[in-house]
Amino acid sequence: MDGTLRPDDRRAKKYVVSSTLDRVDWNAEIVRGDLEKAVQQLKRESGKGLFVGGVKLPLALAELGLIDEYEFVVHPRLAGHGPTLFAGLSKPIELRLVSRLEFGSGRWRCGMSREGSHWAC
Repeated sequence: MDGTLRPDDRRAKKYVVSSTLDRVDWNAEIVRGDLEKAVQQLKRESGKGLFVGGVKLPLALAELGLIDEYEFVVHPRLAGHGPTLFAGLSKPIELRLVSRLEFGSGRWRCGMSREGSHWAC
C-alpha cells in the first residue's frame, strides 16, 4: 500500500472536536467541553490508539501532553506554502524514532515516540 491511510481508517469511528458544529456525518461523534478530559477518556476507551489530523488540534494535544506517538508522512515535494505543524509550541518535546517505512513513490512514514512514554510499536 502506497498511501497514508490504513485499511480500517474508513470504517473507524471518527471524533470531531468542535465548539460550533451541531451535527456530523456518518460514523462520527462531536467532542465538546474540556479537551483534556475528553481525550483522556477516549484514550482509555479505544484500546487501539487515536489518530489525529489537522494543525490546531495536534498542537493543543501536544501542549497537554496527550500525544504518545507522532506519525509523520513525508512527501518528496517542497510546496513553499501551507500550514506549519506545531507552530507556537510553548516548549520542545523530545522524541525518539520507533518506526520507519519507505514507499516506492519516495514518500516515507516515521513513527516518533515521546520520551518517557510507555508507547511502543
